[in-house]
Formats: sequence, C-alpha cells, structure tokens
Amino acid sequence: MQSKDHWENVYSTKATDEVSWFQEHAELSLKLIRDSGVPLTASIIDVGGGASTLVDDLLANDYASVAVLDLSGAALATAKVRLGNRASGVQWLEANVIEAEFPAHIYDVWHDRAVFHFLTTAEERQAYVQAVLHAVKPGGLVIVATFAEDGPTKCSGLPVMRYGANELHAEFGEPFLLLGHEQESHHTPSGNEQKFVYCFCRKMVP
Repeated sequence: MQSKDHWENVYSTKATDEVSWFQEHAELSLKLIRDSGVPLTASIIDVGGGASTLVDDLLANDYASVAVLDLSGAALATAKVRLGNRASGVQWLEANVIEAEFPAHIYDVWHDRAVFHFLTTAEERQAYVQAVLHAVKPGGLVIVATFAEDGPTKCSGLPVMRYGANELHAEFGEPFLLLGHEQESHHTPSGNEQKFVYCFCRKMVP
C-alpha cells in the first residue's frame, strides 16, 4: 500500500483541480448510488474520497449519513474547508482502509474510486475485501472503480493494477453478487484520457 507521506505531499503541494483523478462532479458514481434505490438515510462511505466532490453532491441530494475515509489528512482538510458548515454533518476518517477498524455491518453503500487499484499484493487485496465484508451490511451495495485493462499502468507515480470487469469482481468472490459494470473515459486536468471500469455488487445475505 502506498505511504501516507506520499499522499500528504501530493495534497499539500497540488491544488485539488490539478491532480489527475480530479472530477468536477463524480457523475457516474452519484448515478450508480441514486439508481440503486438506497434510501436517503442510507449509511454511505466514500473510501479514498479525499478531496473528491462526491460528498458535496451526496449532501446536495439529501443523503444524510455520509462518511469519507482517506489516508491523507491534508485531502480531508481541503474537503472540510470547501464544505464549510456542511462538513460537520460528515464523518471524517483519516486511515488506511486495510488497517482501519470499522464497526461491523455499518454501511449500506461502500464506494471506492481509485483506491483498490493501488493494492498490488494479494495480501493487501485480501485485507481490503475482508474490510468490506466486515463493514458492509448484508444486502449492501459495493461500488469499486479501478483503471481498466487499457488504462494507465501508474497513477501519481505509483504502480497500479488494471482490471476487466470480471477480473475485478473475481477479487471479491462469491460473497458478492455482480449487479453490473460500467466503463468511464476520464479526462485529466492536463488533457490525458484514462479508462476506468466500475463494478457494482451486492453483498450477499448469509
């Protein structure tokens, strides 16, 4: 897993809209959450949310229970400043997702855009899946987006894994029912194109 120091440096030296993963609005992520039909009271976590504006759009759409987890305190601080008074209604978690101590079965929706693909060892990926199994309610929705098979091989100077939809779902295995997948062509602030694959699954009820 990438170091905390790396991400603190990124978010301390670059503006939010200068990083390659910047989206003015996380439109596909928001659409998948809204289309899932989860109630506005659903407990939603954005893993690796950092300075992402997904939390802004979730609050604007009246989702009332939102958490944002990130390794970087600087990223979370940026989001808090941007949200102003609304930040007090969000749970902020500064932690490494594979080391965080989540309460059992607390989340209705687990969203991750571009964290999982940084997990380059089987041990890290297994720890991540165990975290999802522990933290997501039975029947909960899991949305994970990574670089696609034809996506970049590095992000922020770090190596990443690339996936097809079936390969990504296979990392999570039988406890998760694949509901569907989407492709996204993301254009970075510098004008480069990055291909993403989004898988959305349902955590099966035992």
